[in-house]
Amino acid sequence: MATKEKSGKSAKKSTSGETHSFQAEVSRLLDIVANALYSEKEIFIRELVSNAADACDRLRYKAITEPALTEGDPNFRIAIDVDKDARTLTITDNGLGMTHDEMVENLGTIARSGTTAFVEQLSGDAKKDISVIGQFGVGFYSSFMVADTVDVISRQAGSDEAWQWSSDGKGAFTMAEAQADSRGTRITLHLKEDQAEYADAYRVRNVVKTYSDHIAFPITVKDVKAEDAADKAPEAVNTASALWTRPASEVTDQQYNEFFHHVSHTPGDPWTKLHFRAEGVIEYTGLLYIPASKPFDLYTQEKASKVRLYVKRVFITDNCEELVPRWLRFLHGVIDSSDLPLNISREMLQNNPVLTRIRNGITSRVIRELESKAEKDTEAYTAFWDNFGAVLKEGLYDGTGDRDALLGLTRFRSTHGDGLVSLKDYVGRMKEGQTAIYYITGDDLDVVKRSPQLEGFRSRGVEVLLMTDPVDQFWVPMVGRFDDKPFKSATQGGADLSSIKKTDGKDEDKAEDTPAEEDIGRLTAALKLALGKNVKDVRSSDRLTESAVCLVAGEGDLDMNLERIMKMHGQVSERAPRILEVNPSHPLIRQLAEQAKADSGGMEDAAFLLLDQARILEGEQLPDPAAFARRMSAAMAKGIGA
Repeated sequence: MATKEKSGKSAKKSTSGETHSFQAEVSRLLDIVANALYSEKEIFIRELVSNAADACDRLRYKAITEPALTEGDPNFRIAIDVDKDARTLTITDNGLGMTHDEMVENLGTIARSGTTAFVEQLSGDAKKDISVIGQFGVGFYSSFMVADTVDVISRQAGSDEAWQWSSDGKGAFTMAEAQADSRGTRITLHLKEDQAEYADAYRVRNVVKTYSDHIAFPITVKDVKAEDAADKAPEAVNTASALWTRPASEVTDQQYNEFFHHVSHTPGDPWTKLHFRAEGVIEYTGLLYIPASKPFDLYTQEKASKVRLYVKRVFITDNCEELVPRWLRFLHGVIDSSDLPLNISREMLQNNPVLTRIRNGITSRVIRELESKAEKDTEAYTAFWDNFGAVLKEGLYDGTGDRDALLGLTRFRSTHGDGLVSLKDYVGRMKEGQTAIYYITGDDLDVVKRSPQLEGFRSRGVEVLLMTDPVDQFWVPMVGRFDDKPFKSATQGGADLSSIKKTDGKDEDKAEDTPAEEDIGRLTAALKLALGKNVKDVRSSDRLTESAVCLVAGEGDLDMNLERIMKMHGQVSERAPRILEVNPSHPLIRQLAEQAKADSGGMEDAAFLLLDQARILEGEQLPDPAAFARRMSAAMAKGIGA
């Protein structure tokens, strides 16, 4: 098992060793795991065998530079012993092993990025929480589905010390010194009375063959009390060959799916897989998966791809940032290179030309697979996009991907229907006279759909892309254009719609209920005078058809939602004044225009009420709520003749 950060928890000393309390998150997880995590409880064998294989992988890599660690015992193996009389199942590996502190941290805490988010998603309803926990990956804790108590004895390679971890999974665990003749970890499950089937060698062999045949180390199953010599003989149950090295024609769907569970530690089947061999200047084999569901920690800062790097079938690392770009961090699987040295270090991995070519090859293959899916199975691709589209768009921003290909893969919600639309489809149905790709950004899809800035676009049948992912604020100005059409924010000035005819047949320039141009000019001047530095400008709008006012950014100013995000992160101190646009055909604006025509003074309260109304429509906090309430009360009192 991998080492995790220390939790800093204190331990109580007892005559039998130390007593530790489980981290609160672990206690909650164990309570659910013990009762209802998986419909098939036999999955616990897969989880424990997978952990044992990881421990062997890590020691095999470490021994490349420290061969003394495996001296006298160079062949890695996993042994499962069952005892019907004692009702126990024991899984032993001769892998890396753990120190005292590693056992406390690995088996007593979830010291992992995103823990808080994980806990917040637990509702207390076991059935609902199963999928959340499954995404988190419980590994070792699945033991408590079938066991009353679990004992773990581990001795790290190169150390003479061994320690025993014991727990009933009900709030605490103990640590005590132990004896171990050799390196590795031994996990003994004291099975619940109704789970005695897992002390049967025949049953366990079938489970191993079903779920762990792909494990690259021999797995033996032995009944320690069996009288039959066949049951006592420790023969390898699994094929014990690296799955990714086999021809695809020799691998079943079940084997592919079980290997996905092994590398991802998540339940369910993958969304798709890529099994390939690259030959030429450099050679490498890959077996990659895209999950069918989004992990809860996909957007955490430390989240990185867990694609494992092997060299000539020897595990090197599962945290190689140079192997897969961050915008493909949802990938799981294995890359096995024949051209990297076995003793490659972290420093050597950085800027390694072989690794760069492998990275480029992986990127191209994944993009081609996504293009194929998008073309042949729209429904399946929609599911993928809903899960990982926001991450894929990061490649447009950081410039490490094929921008043209990624732009072709992007999908958006829009003002035309509820489905997803591609940029190619958008451009294909642009209106006569339309020269730009219009979009609007925000945090919430429903709020964005109701934005007053969209009214003029809707009246002309102009489609607007609705962008609600934070990364949209950054990649759009970075990319700038698609198919020689510029991207243009619907919330920025300069969105000239006058050249596009309204679909309702109305000619706004000749509307009888619209004030004369000079009257609107007089009103906007009065409003601007009253508002002063609170606005950049006040002008008549051709984007509004129903609302009285809206705020827009100036042509060269930051998009309003981008500025809002930057202010939240302390990147801008004060928000720039905006342009207040007024709808000349709205009854309120018409009346104010008449008032301004008669007397240009006395506009302050009305001006600030209009500005605050526009701010509220944008979801902004009012700078002076008390003043707003006072003006609103006065306006209402005047309206009812009080």
